[in-house]
Amino acid sequence: MRRRLINSTLAVVLVVIAVFGVSLVIVETRTISSSAQESVDSEAVSLVSIVDSRLIGGEPVNPDILAEQSGARRYALIDIPGRAPIEIGERPEDSVIRGVAQGDRGVTVTVEESRSTVTREVGRTLLIIGAVALLAVIAAVLLAVRQANRLASPLTDLAETAERLGSGDPRPRHKRYGVPELDRVADVLDASAERIARMLTAERRLAADASHQLRTPLTALSMRLEEISETDDPATVKEEAHIALTQVERLTDVVQRLLTNSRDPRTGSAIAFDLDEVVKQQIEEWRPAYRSAGRAVVRSGKVGMRAVGTPGAVAQVLAALIENSLMHGGGTVALRTRVTGNQAVVEVTDEGPGVPPDLGARIFERTISGRNSTGIGLAVARDLAEADGGRLELLQQQPPVFALFLSREARSRKEKNEPPTIR
Repeated sequence: MRRRLINSTLAVVLVVIAVFGVSLVIVETRTISSSAQESVDSEAVSLVSIVDSRLIGGEPVNPDILAEQSGARRYALIDIPGRAPIEIGERPEDSVIRGVAQGDRGVTVTVEESRSTVTREVGRTLLIIGAVALLAVIAAVLLAVRQANRLASPLTDLAETAERLGSGDPRPRHKRYGVPELDRVADVLDASAERIARMLTAERRLAADASHQLRTPLTALSMRLEEISETDDPATVKEEAHIALTQVERLTDVVQRLLTNSRDPRTGSAIAFDLDEVVKQQIEEWRPAYRSAGRAVVRSGKVGMRAVGTPGAVAQVLAALIENSLMHGGGTVALRTRVTGNQAVVEVTDEGPGVPPDLGARIFERTISGRNSTGIGLAVARDLAEADGGRLELLQQQPPVFALFLSREARSRKEKNEPPTIR
């Protein structure tokens, strides 16, 4: 492209120089020739005037006197009637420019100048015109190179940007070139890069969330299937199969929830539901894992509450908190339900060392973990809570107290205070 731009610019300049240069040469040649002819004629008239004046005054007429008075620089032949011709200067041998003038007393003066003088003057003029044309060509080439670089370099950058987008590097360059059309292309590519970056981030986040959130339901389902495979009691098989089907439904809900959040994290499908059922379900699901670890999970507090949210999402949030206590906490894990204002609160606490002071403010950030875990669980839990209009907070670091706040349905007749119980 650079070569084509330079060649096209140079061709235009050469055509312009050729057209105007030839015209200028023709005009200058004619001007120089006309000026030389006028100069010769003027000198012939001047000599005639001098000769007539001297003849009228009876003064002598000779070559030296005429040359001195007229300042003649060219060859002149003065023909006076009744006298021998008088010559001034040397007669040119080649082609000449001739000027002839006649006086009142019959005097004829012929002035001649070699055409080589005109040729030399025309040559100097052509040399000047050629030098100017050469400078114009050099300037045109430099400008063409600069313009070609100004246009070609941005196109090269844009091609590299497009190639990077195609290779999976969606970082926008935010580089502009001062050319409106190219800047428009750069704007479109940067906007595309930002959209691709958001899409890739969403896909990676979905993959990370899915791998983390599906692990627990799959583990629980695997344990139920193992219970079924190890027992011959039809009643136990039926009970465990029923629980397994319930877990499959929850697993389906987890997948649907992850897909929904990947499209719009703020999209919720909140309904009024029985909070006790969700808490009870989570305790039953996690009790085998805690029993295997030699620990216990209990609940206490207010019962009969109905909260507003998505049961599946609330279950995932509680599962993330219970799992976090199993992995990083110690002792008994307690789930306590209470009411504050128009909100239902579920607190999850344990008897472990708690959250390190340096992680307290960042505990819900992705990739933040105190014990080399993924650092995704609490971040996903907070997103799920906020999607339903609730919130997840760390109320206390040592011992750790995490609280899930949900909007509460109007007071139910079932609500009542009960003493803490262990189930």
